Amino acid sequence: MKTIHSLSWLSALSSLLSNGAGVNAQSDALSQWPVHDNGLNDVVQWDHYSFKVNGKRLFVFSGEIHYWRIPVPEVWRDLLEKIKAAGFTAFAFYGNWGYHSVNNHTMDFSTGAHDFTKLFDIAKELGLYVITRPGPYVNAEVNAGGFPLWLTTGAYGALRVDDPRYLAALDPYFSKYSALTSKHLVSNGGNVIVYQIENEYGSQWLDTVKKIANAPAGRYMEFLEDTARANSIDIPLIHNNPNLNSKSWSEDFAPNATGNVDVAGLDSYPSCWSCNLDECTGTNGEYVAYQVIDYYDYFKEVSPTQPSFFPEFQGGSYNPWGGPEGGCPADIGADFANLFYRNLISQRVTALSLYMMYGGTNWGALACPVVATSYDYSSPISENRKIDSKYYETKNLAMFTRVAEDLTVTERLGNNTAYTTNTAVQASELRNPDTNAAFYVTIHSYSPSGTDESFKLHVRTSIGNLTIPRLAGSIALKGHQAKILVTDFAIGNQTLTYSTAEVLTYSIVDAKPIVVLSTGVGESVEFHIKGATHGSVVSNGAKSNATFHSDSHGTTVNVRPVSGMTVFKFSNGVKVVLADKPTAYLFWAPNLSNDPLAPVDQSVLVQGPYLVRGATSEGEVLALKGDITKTTTIEVFASECVSSLAWNGKKLQTTRTPYGTLKAVVAAFNGTIQLPSLDTWKVNDGLPERLADYDDTTDAWVKADHLTTPNPQKPDTLPVLYTDDYGFHNNFHLFRGYFDGSATGVKLAVQGGLAFGWSAWLNGAFVGSYLGNSTVGTGNMTLSFANMTMHANGKNVLLVAQDNSGHDLRSDAVKPRGILGATLQGANFTEWKIAGEAGGEDVQLDPLRGTLSEGGQIAERLGWHLPGFDDSTWNSSTPTTGFTGAGINFYRTVVPLHVPEGVDASFAFVLNAPASKMIRVQLYVNGYQYGRFNPWVGNEVKFPVPPGVLNYAGDNVIGLSVWAQSEEGGKVDIKMEQEYAVESSWSSNFESEYLRPGWTEDRLAYA
Repeated sequence: MKTIHSLSWLSALSSLLSNGAGVNAQSDALSQWPVHDNGLNDVVQWDHYSFKVNGKRLFVFSGEIHYWRIPVPEVWRDLLEKIKAAGFTAFAFYGNWGYHSVNNHTMDFSTGAHDFTKLFDIAKELGLYVITRPGPYVNAEVNAGGFPLWLTTGAYGALRVDDPRYLAALDPYFSKYSALTSKHLVSNGGNVIVYQIENEYGSQWLDTVKKIANAPAGRYMEFLEDTARANSIDIPLIHNNPNLNSKSWSEDFAPNATGNVDVAGLDSYPSCWSCNLDECTGTNGEYVAYQVIDYYDYFKEVSPTQPSFFPEFQGGSYNPWGGPEGGCPADIGADFANLFYRNLISQRVTALSLYMMYGGTNWGALACPVVATSYDYSSPISENRKIDSKYYETKNLAMFTRVAEDLTVTERLGNNTAYTTNTAVQASELRNPDTNAAFYVTIHSYSPSGTDESFKLHVRTSIGNLTIPRLAGSIALKGHQAKILVTDFAIGNQTLTYSTAEVLTYSIVDAKPIVVLSTGVGESVEFHIKGATHGSVVSNGAKSNATFHSDSHGTTVNVRPVSGMTVFKFSNGVKVVLADKPTAYLFWAPNLSNDPLAPVDQSVLVQGPYLVRGATSEGEVLALKGDITKTTTIEVFASECVSSLAWNGKKLQTTRTPYGTLKAVVAAFNGTIQLPSLDTWKVNDGLPERLADYDDTTDAWVKADHLTTPNPQKPDTLPVLYTDDYGFHNNFHLFRGYFDGSATGVKLAVQGGLAFGWSAWLNGAFVGSYLGNSTVGTGNMTLSFANMTMHANGKNVLLVAQDNSGHDLRSDAVKPRGILGATLQGANFTEWKIAGEAGGEDVQLDPLRGTLSEGGQIAERLGWHLPGFDDSTWNSSTPTTGFTGAGINFYRTVVPLHVPEGVDASFAFVLNAPASKMIRVQLYVNGYQYGRFNPWVGNEVKFPVPPGVLNYAGDNVIGLSVWAQSEEGGKVDIKMEQEYAVESSWSSNFESEYLRPGWTEDRLAYA
């Protein structure tokens, strides 16, 4: 829906402005909106316009990461440095109750990556605010939505309501998480600015229109809020509505309603949250690519006295089972970031967090049935930590919002095509009622359009009503693109009256402003510097043509065409750097302070490197940190006090240009990293449990004899064969069913989530398999025992091996995993035993990797995947050679890797099934399960492994479990690839031995 204002209103307002009365008239609008705090302190405040922190207004540009998806604390710094470098003021993260709680009496917040408070320390050091989202439920396409798996049995009552059993279960986790976070609040000297209660819990109303409350939901929210407050959380509490219809927990929408939070936000995924567009039925109607959504009216109705806030806005899309290899970056790449994020600004959004900024990996048993190992999410920072055009496009906007102080207080005065000379293009006018600065967001009037359009823009400025450009040329929208064009934009004590190029950033250097403008290659640009009597070109590397026109208000510059970078200098001390988009992509504004607001007089401007992570002043030397991919010329706009540059600790030969910048050349890393060939392996039988004479009296097995279950889904047959009821939760499970005499077959109903599978053997002979389906979570089959060897006068044993794909999300988290029904034809089962992860939930042999790190394969139980295990008695073979017949072989090799100091490198393992696709493969790297290759139902073949998990300075244990689900057997080709290697201030070769604990003999009890 468009907000259309009559021309008479625009004329009247223009008259007010021209008569000098506009600022006071618009300030009346500013005064009508109250500034709120939570009644505990005024450190974080908010109003209709934006958040304020310590009295300063803040444009919240944030991105989500998940520490439990990247279990290497040293890598968190790399990610946060990239987020900070991109101009973001904040980052957000989910907690994960299940990651921290292996059972209902144990919590771990101190071992390795379980200590999430390290994120707060890094944030404080770098200068990033933090949005903390502890749950207790987070969804996140993670196993059981982040619930601990012991909670899924049904024994804890109804989930996500005020059932006392559920509240008692969550209280220790939520209390401890809150208490740990409280030490790092901005009100306590830290950087955490808001604290989220629950997640996408739009359950406040039984009837939204009539506002009939859902009382149990309200009491649940109130319990969480009270618990947070009781554990010293004194910053604003927030919530994220899952869609435009739920309208829950906002004080504006329903004053004094039970469960309301301080600031209510909205989540939105307009370009489909999944790479499978068939899933995009949601609440937004039929999916149309590049179709923007109206949020302006939503916020006006639901939270008019609060900032227009997106705790989650689409950063990318997850790739589900069966999705395309590598995800769907083309649908949600740089063009998506350009168009949709600018459209948010056109609707007065001043707080947003991208989900995800870095997705990472569903290593171990983190995955839920919705999504497999990769959680790349087509994010601006890719799963292998590489940055590219989407990152740069997002960076360019975030850098602008960080310096555009007037953008934090605006009203939208219009939104229509009358602003432009081309009806194919519309504009939204945002105007600051206090300073009168304006922001015109231009976009195709039909947003899915990808046409190239030219137009002029009607604007109102302090020097009059103008149609820009005035001298020559036009403004271009090329393809799926939007632009934010400013008028009366403050650059220190000077003013950029208007520009037909976007502002990238600006800095105050030696008390004089330097503003950087950006536009497309070959486009024309016009801008006006107020108060400048004249100007000149001082650097024109790409030989752009520029003309100057002085008037009583200042100087106008018209440039046709724009190419490369041109520097202009004006009589009032202003410098303008005009850059085309490729040049602007490599422009950075590192700050010399750790203030998240990054004061412009503490910023330097740097052009050239692939990434600039930071800058410090060391006397006359400006020391820069960052990454380069090739030999690079660095150009720096910095104080005249600076005479030389250093890059990653090395002083550079520096020259000063005639217009005052410093230049130096940095040589890139040009060495080679020798990769192992992965051609020498040891192999062992990975499924001895199928054999009739296998001994299942070890500690690995429990007798399955439950005749009742707390689970709401009751089994078809008894005993209960739900793995969670016996304390086994992760990945792979085994069932051994005994019977006497002969039987002709068995009917099995097995449930394991989307894409799961199972296989069965009778007395060691293969009977059959359910191969899996990306859309079905239950696999039912009747298997014949014809031609099977039966012990007619003795015990027979049926082995069922099940590969679970995690627990479902939301209320479906309690759907059981295991055998729903097992019925013999011609006999009855006399006994069942179940095996899962070594020791189940009660024994944690590997606390550092954590409760979700491994399943119940014998290789995992006995620690074959761990460093230090002795495989000297194993046979030699390779996964490429493979094997015939249905079963599991476990392959193991030890290979070296050496990455030089001062280099950040990334590596991935690539798997291929050259023969039968009826296989399930799990990749282990130094004890971490970092890949699930399932070519029958999925297409993912590349599995990046982060430093720390992969030893960059020595030997690595690589394990490969190959499960053939047919008599064709299994063959797997595997190779290691270098994703990138860059010269970097962040070295990926850090001390990481503590992350790779080795084998211990207590594993032997679980044979």
